[in-house]
Amino acid sequence: MTQTDPMRMREAVAEYVTALHRSYLAQADTFPPAARGRMPLLTGGPLHVVAIGVRNLHLLATREDLGPLRGQEVQHTGALPGLQWTLRFYDPVVVPALGLVDESAEPQYAEVRHALGLQTTVYHVVAQPGSGLTPHHAGHVGSGLASGHSAAIRDFDTIRSRVRGRESLVDELVGASVAGLPRAQALLARAIAPRDPAVAALAESATPDPDEVRKALLTALGGRRDWTPRPPEPPS
Repeated sequence: MTQTDPMRMREAVAEYVTALHRSYLAQADTFPPAARGRMPLLTGGPLHVVAIGVRNLHLLATREDLGPLRGQEVQHTGALPGLQWTLRFYDPVVVPALGLVDESAEPQYAEVRHALGLQTTVYHVVAQPGSGLTPHHAGHVGSGLASGHSAAIRDFDTIRSRVRGRESLVDELVGASVAGLPRAQALLARAIAPRDPAVAALAESATPDPDEVRKALLTALGGRRDWTPRPPEPPS
């Protein structure tokens, strides 16, 4: 992170991550226990947060093992009731491949993940140093993540209840969602609802939005309203 005081910058990032997680936990506490236990940040296992300084500041959480510290890598640890994590810091000096990421136009989420060798993420957000890197801002981000994760859980439960015989595909879809694999989600959605044009269009997109994929699939299966299967056609 190209700051005159790297230690102060790392402390600010650590405070931001803690505030994000605290807000996520507070929002999660408003949900039923079973739903809370399925939220991606709370499913258990080691959680590793990565702060990546390129033109933008990327914050990623992953369950993937980052291996032992090497060279100039720096790691902090953090904990709140019900959640523990490590926090590592990377920039083009530590990982030269990051120097090839061009963010002159917009944040490059996939390229940043690729430079770190990460295949899956629990969350991936971009924060701006200064006013954008405050506990207040982090609180909004954490609350939004928790709300989005809980909405996804409810939607996937609804989808699963409507696709008898294809439950295993929905289970794979959930796994792809937790792992942060948008293309896999779009392809699985098409396998679940192969005749829906909106789902098919997202599956053919190079960069499908996971939320749009889930919403399109849910709509194809009847939406969020009360829904019953169409009765069989009468015999001719």
